Amino acid sequence: MTSLAPSFLPTVMPSTLRAAAIPAALLLGVFAACRPSASPATAPAGTAALPAPYIITDGQSQVVPAFADTTQWIRERLWVETEFDSDSDGKRDRVHVDVTRPGPTAAGLKVPVVYETSPYFAGTDPDEGLYWPVKQELGDTAPTRKLGKGAPFNPGRTRIANSQVRNWVPRGFAVVHSESPGTGLSQGCVTIGGMNESLAPKAVIDWLNGRAKGFTTIDGSAEVKATWSTGKVGMTGTSFNGTLPVAVATTGVKGLEAIIPVSPNNSYYRYYRSNGLVRSPGGYLGEDVDVLYDFVQSGRTETRALCHQKVRADIIWKGLDRRTGDLSDFWTKRDYIEQAKGIKAAMLTAHGFNDWNVMPSHTTLMADAVRANGVPVQMYFHQGGHGGEPPIGMMNRWFTRYLLGVNNGVERDPRSYVVREGAARTSPTPYAAYPHPDAALVSLYPVKGGTQVGGLAFAPVAGQGSEVLTDDVNQSGAQLATAASSKNRLLYATPELKAPVHLSGTARVSIRVASSKAAANLSVWLVELPWPANTRGAMDPNGIITRGWADPQNAKSLRVSEPLVPGQPVTVTFDLEPDDQIVPAGKRIGLMIFSSDKDFTLWPAPGTVLTVDLDGSSMSLPVVGGKGALNRALP
Repeated sequence: MTSLAPSFLPTVMPSTLRAAAIPAALLLGVFAACRPSASPATAPAGTAALPAPYIITDGQSQVVPAFADTTQWIRERLWVETEFDSDSDGKRDRVHVDVTRPGPTAAGLKVPVVYETSPYFAGTDPDEGLYWPVKQELGDTAPTRKLGKGAPFNPGRTRIANSQVRNWVPRGFAVVHSESPGTGLSQGCVTIGGMNESLAPKAVIDWLNGRAKGFTTIDGSAEVKATWSTGKVGMTGTSFNGTLPVAVATTGVKGLEAIIPVSPNNSYYRYYRSNGLVRSPGGYLGEDVDVLYDFVQSGRTETRALCHQKVRADIIWKGLDRRTGDLSDFWTKRDYIEQAKGIKAAMLTAHGFNDWNVMPSHTTLMADAVRANGVPVQMYFHQGGHGGEPPIGMMNRWFTRYLLGVNNGVERDPRSYVVREGAARTSPTPYAAYPHPDAALVSLYPVKGGTQVGGLAFAPVAGQGSEVLTDDVNQSGAQLATAASSKNRLLYATPELKAPVHLSGTARVSIRVASSKAAANLSVWLVELPWPANTRGAMDPNGIITRGWADPQNAKSLRVSEPLVPGQPVTVTFDLEPDDQIVPAGKRIGLMIFSSDKDFTLWPAPGTVLTVDLDGSSMSLPVVGGKGALNRALP
């Protein structure tokens, strides 16, 4: 019997795939085009015939001997001239590029390109003491930090990277790498989200299409042309290397047909701030834009002093603002979600729902923005942390469709794949969309008793008044969640579930809160109770459903902080990070409210008192099946 599953999925679907995932009729339509063609070497109907020796099976380009013969691979390096002069030397910056292409290109075969660019290829600053001290009273000027020296400059490097090569060259793609401006053997300045980081890979794509010039040396005039390139380019990479495909896609450059960003930072404000609050990325307490700037320095030593002044001092330090955390033009210029209208490349994007470094909202918000352009978007999610590519078959179908032009039906594949709890990352469950199409927001309201464990009700309970907590950054979130009683947090939970509850989408909280001081951190975790005994710190996904942070001073505007009047409440409404998780029977879903989060926020001295008005506070929870499903799961 022919399987309806795409070829990158197991023939037998995981047991968690139920009717709620995709109706049978839709599955038939979605997967019909994914079946193997009658002749593996024949392109599907409606597809221009591919030249020998390409072989397409199950809509994917296959490894073939002529492409896989490493002794025939052609490797070359060059410098591509950009359209900018970021180091102010009076000449356009050139970026360092290397190419690996299959042997048949020497005989005239033209091939598409899989391209990865990065500021990391030439090394990073080994000093781990560059982070900002986080022991800081809110609203005070930030203490000074140690400045980095960057990585040693190595002028003798002849090879940029080998990533992507083993996967794609044997399948008939060339692989291209480039080093970001100011790193490795590329000219220019590091800017961390500046426009030159978008325009540098654009220049490389222009070179692959004959619109920009490449040279054999960094300062010479002997040209190199990409006569072997079809001009069709796909980009991929993880973390910063996944950010840059999105950055260049915002330019709308012709020839960039598809991108596969993995855990991309699509907004530097969202990476280093949260709803007006100064907040570190998980695992890197005290990191900020200028720390990352120092960290990736690996370019020419003689250029660094100029770049430190022009970029770090004159731009980053003037825009950083670790005192208020407010949104500003400095940040919007480094927000690719705001620039997403320029994206025309088809996007397969991947993220972990427990990635507390680059949080999953980066991907879900970008997917929404790109989808609004009428561009094909597919999403792959897993339950782990930072990184994690889609299965190679998914990536292959994407590049085969958009770079080789094979009509493999990828546009009709499910729009969302989620690796269910306990499943292998190579066996995701398909869904028609993310969030789950049957998910609906369910309003829940806190019930008094939060210093121990209060309740969560479907309707407001009138006349409850307020409950208080006292900030103490010395108490970790995990300690607060496990405490039977605590004066340092408020915790409200459902009864124990008698059936699993599937959460899919973005939870939102609205908290009416007063502070005893003019500034306060506000942290919210959505947790499973009882808290698992085997958690291994703040980045461990066990126990955490999702979380979020906000500055009550920004209750009205992200751009303007208004100091709190002690004792006078404000209503702070914000989204938690998106999630897709099945909470098992026997657990309780808990809403935990506290102040300073020692793994993410600044560390003011303990003692600030927050008063939460229960009558003015609520949560919206995205439940598959809505209120009825949650109600049926409760005793």
